Amino acid sequence: MAVGGRGRRQGRFAGLAVALVAATACMVDPVDQPAEPTGQREPATPSAEVTRADGTDTVEEFQEDVEVARRTAERYWAAQFEASGSSFREIRRVIAYQRDGEVTCGGQEVPRNNAVYCTVSDYIAYDSNWSFRAFRQVGDAFVYYLIGHEYAHGIQTRLGIQYNFTIQQELQADCMAGAYLGGSVQAGWLTLADGDLDEFREGLLAVGDDPGQPWFAEGAHGTPEQRAEAFFRGYEKSLSACGLS
Repeated sequence: MAVGGRGRRQGRFAGLAVALVAATACMVDPVDQPAEPTGQREPATPSAEVTRADGTDTVEEFQEDVEVARRTAERYWAAQFEASGSSFREIRRVIAYQRDGEVTCGGQEVPRNNAVYCTVSDYIAYDSNWSFRAFRQVGDAFVYYLIGHEYAHGIQTRLGIQYNFTIQQELQADCMAGAYLGGSVQAGWLTLADGDLDEFREGLLAVGDDPGQPWFAEGAHGTPEQRAEAFFRGYEKSLSACGLS
């Protein structure tokens, strides 16, 4: 994926199945509990030693893509809120961490190999080493999906959306991530290489809940087919297909 007008490299979606495991760890907590990152640290820098060096992507490129994905999400959602006559409030922070318990949300430690949106303190947190490994193995598309999905949870909080079942919340976030990416491509803020969407679809079909996972279980995200359908419904038809106007 490239940023429109900036001459960025064209990332590929190959191997996306590895990356989208990120979305199985989303956290949307009650708004009446205090929670903050523990301590005031500089953003964590991924460790190259823990990655499989099978690509040419660098820590600097990864960090730039995280920042661009955040800014693009802010730009997209600001435009949606403005179009509806509402004011937009950005998610407070995007936090990188490396250790179990380095970040907490609502009194719960955020574990490694994870990415979450914390409602109570309005931030996105991601394990920098785990995310960087997926970035190198999958490509920069991983970053845009990851930020897009977690940002969608922040938008759900702003709109007061709270479903009875986790799967409803998560599939809508997948749809909203698709709408964000599709809208950003349509606006020229992001560009895709030929074949990216086919590879993206194949990747989405490789992830999802285990076959025996009840749809009503806490933490359920949906089958691979449901997740792919939700994402591409948003990508192709925008937010109206996600239950939003």
